[in-house]
Amino acid sequence: MSSSISSFALALAVVLAGTGSLSAQSAPLTAQDSDPRVMGWMQGFPPPPDRLITQPDSNYFSFPKLRWSVCHLREFLPTERISRGLGAPKPLDYVAPHVFADMRAEIDALTFTPMDDEEEMTWEESLYANYTDGMLILHEGKVVYERYFGCLEEDGQHAAMSMTKSVTGLLAEILVVEGALDDTALVRDIIPEIGDSAFATATVRQVMDMTTGVKYSEDYADPNADIWLYSAAASPLPKPEDYDGPDGYWEYLQQVEPEGAHGEAFHYKTINSDMLGWIISRTTGTAVTEMASERLWRPMGAEQDAYQTVDGKGVPFAGGGISAGLRDLGRLGLLMLNGGEIFGQRLFPAEVVEKIRAGGDPAKFAGFPTIPGGSYTSQWWVFHNAHGAFAARGVHGQTIYVDPAAEMVLVRFASFPQAKNGYIDPTSLPAYQAVAEYLMDR
Repeated sequence: MSSSISSFALALAVVLAGTGSLSAQSAPLTAQDSDPRVMGWMQGFPPPPDRLITQPDSNYFSFPKLRWSVCHLREFLPTERISRGLGAPKPLDYVAPHVFADMRAEIDALTFTPMDDEEEMTWEESLYANYTDGMLILHEGKVVYERYFGCLEEDGQHAAMSMTKSVTGLLAEILVVEGALDDTALVRDIIPEIGDSAFATATVRQVMDMTTGVKYSEDYADPNADIWLYSAAASPLPKPEDYDGPDGYWEYLQQVEPEGAHGEAFHYKTINSDMLGWIISRTTGTAVTEMASERLWRPMGAEQDAYQTVDGKGVPFAGGGISAGLRDLGRLGLLMLNGGEIFGQRLFPAEVVEKIRAGGDPAKFAGFPTIPGGSYTSQWWVFHNAHGAFAARGVHGQTIYVDPAAEMVLVRFASFPQAKNGYIDPTSLPAYQAVAEYLMDR
């Protein structure tokens, strides 16, 4: 694999798509010490050589550089716009300023006990422990908490990582409920070009729920793992002369081999999301970026355009390529909390959210000790807890966490040194519960 392709693979596939771990320092800098402004990344005209973050000659998503890069993906990779349109944004509703100030202080002071720990932590301490870049909390439709850290400002955009999958899954579920997409159909009946790929005999629903039996390894310690081949195919950079592999996401999907049986178990594999993106595009005749604009960003009154990385053929990365504003993902969370309605307007049938909230089959969901009894459906994580919570999640700490019982939507952007959310959940999930209970008791 050429150096340019391998650099792209590490930056794009490991960070945006995967659930594996990035190499981090044995004793990483704290959130305060690794703040991009403290580090001085890309400051000056020009920046000093040792403060440059470039592509492809350096791994721009290695820690602590990633704390700057998560807000600057468009400077490294080609993207396609998810347009908010030309109309005025529909502003979010905030509680009164004095109430907002009081609630921020009260929430920051909340205490909880992390999983498998006996020592209490405050909410504010957890923000730094998890390298938070942005935090937004809405309760009963109003913003009650909003903070920005690191590279992120209120008008900035941040990599959503695998929360992109949940946007893709939501679009697919909308099509299913509206009758435009048959989730019992086989992939080969919608995408004949899939040929003899293992995806050919999977149903659309199995792709949506990631219960396909497809061979795909995301073992980053293995230089021959499928993730590297996938990333080489997806790279928008010129292919080397000796490259003879697939070109683009969709060509890769055409040669995926079987592993196990379809429908037996949940396996988190990013290629399902890109297969679903292809299905959506073929069904609607539009790119997933265009459908996201038409069905979500424009009608929900987004403040900012979002952007989605693309491969060398312009195919959007449906498994992890979106960068967006914090408040716009808050709008998306409100849509999910309110069953497809926002600002008095219905964007899609309530049944869409009802099906997602019901979750998948917990018996097929295993291997996630921080989400016991959980499930996965339509590319959303469902906790099956007492509050009926469900979430979009992405590596390094991204989340849209919806708690129906508390009428709460929580959105977090983060740049945790390692990519596994299993390292963050023991602090984050109890913290979310503590805020939910505070809001319910207030």
